[in-house]
Amino acid sequence: MLSTLQASAEALRVGSKRFTESYILGELLARTAGGEHRPGLGNTAILYQALRTGGIDVYPEYTGTIAREILKTEENLDLGEINARLKPLGLAASIPLGFSNSYALGARAALNAISDLKSRPALRIGLSHEFLGRRDGWPGLKQAYGLPHTPRGLDHGLAYEALAAGEIDVIDLYSTDAKIERYRIRVLEDDRRFFPSYDAVLLHRIDLPGKFPSAFEKLRKLENRIDNPAMVRLNARAEVDKVPFAQVAAEFLGNGKASDQPAAARSLWAALFAPDFLRLLGEHLALVFVSLGAAVLAGVPLGMLAAGRRWLEQPVLIATGLIQTVPSLALLAFLIPLTGAIGVWPALIALFLYALLPITRNTHSGLAQVSRGLLQAGTALGLTPRQLLRHVKLPLAAPTIMAGIKTSAVINVGTATIAAFIGAGGFGERIAQGLALNDHTVLLAGALPAAALALVVHALFEILERSLTWRPR
Repeated sequence: MLSTLQASAEALRVGSKRFTESYILGELLARTAGGEHRPGLGNTAILYQALRTGGIDVYPEYTGTIAREILKTEENLDLGEINARLKPLGLAASIPLGFSNSYALGARAALNAISDLKSRPALRIGLSHEFLGRRDGWPGLKQAYGLPHTPRGLDHGLAYEALAAGEIDVIDLYSTDAKIERYRIRVLEDDRRFFPSYDAVLLHRIDLPGKFPSAFEKLRKLENRIDNPAMVRLNARAEVDKVPFAQVAAEFLGNGKASDQPAAARSLWAALFAPDFLRLLGEHLALVFVSLGAAVLAGVPLGMLAAGRRWLEQPVLIATGLIQTVPSLALLAFLIPLTGAIGVWPALIALFLYALLPITRNTHSGLAQVSRGLLQAGTALGLTPRQLLRHVKLPLAAPTIMAGIKTSAVINVGTATIAAFIGAGGFGERIAQGLALNDHTVLLAGALPAAALALVVHALFEILERSLTWRPR
């Protein structure tokens, strides 16, 4: 066991973002270097923090994104200038892959250039959430072109379907997207040259060549090996032909049998009980119950403290309530630099924090509702405050406390799917891949087991609640 853990710790860790091209490139890097792929880790901010804290060693990135999002500059930097500015951060960019994947806007309406949008304020624009917040995304684009629109946030994997269905008129896209031709989308000319160059490179820790010399030399074999048409074909194999990312990478590297035919459509049953089912189930259960156990150990005492000390009541309840208002992905992104890791630890901490409120509030409510007359009777019989708590308050409050624990458990089952976006595993892996590919079968293969697990957990806690309710006093 120890040797296995050591081997895993010494393997090159490759990250990727949550869209088709990044998944494929992540698989290519991992297979080429013999490393470990941690797929679908979220957006640039999460990958960047994971790289700086040592959670991963390398991931595929684009020069324009490095300049705008990481180096926070509007200058058009070449690779040498990028590396000069990355050096103080302990990072480097190298091994150009040979293609450029620029941001663009696409439409099915009669438009030619982005500047045409200014005279069409009624057009409905749907943009990916990352594009909405990026310096080289909507904020800068809106200012550069004076656009009056208020766009909707939309997952990139669903945008093409929404455009085809006529629900929106304009979307953001990548120039190597395989669906551009399939959906006959008109790519709007960037007539004011707003978007920088997005040449695909490897962004890695600066010590990577020395730490993994053999793996780095293998990665060099990918230099300038993928041109734009090749990348479009790779994306099409995944998005159009529904070939798994790993198989797409294997075909390109010559390790798998390539085919011009689409992959045979998998039934929902086959997708549900794919070979990774038990692994994902184990990861999901571990995330839910380890975080829940920690929340019980902290939340019940916090609730008791709030019920027993009136001056602490509101501070405790407000503090645990405020945690619930923090978006899950934002909390995960914050926890990565705080813990110096990606994967299980930040996910467990986030789930623990989200589970606190129902447990703390229900413990407080259950204890506060115990009849004052019963407490006075217990005191008259000579019971100490500790004995009153143990023999009167907690037994009477137990059903309410258990209801709070049940609520937290069910919420955690659903929230744990977000943990896949930072490499913590669970059924969220399938949901993330299904969204990236707009593959409803894969998406349901992740969502249905999570929903079924929530029902099972709910039923188990119902049984426990009833046993507490009917237990003789």
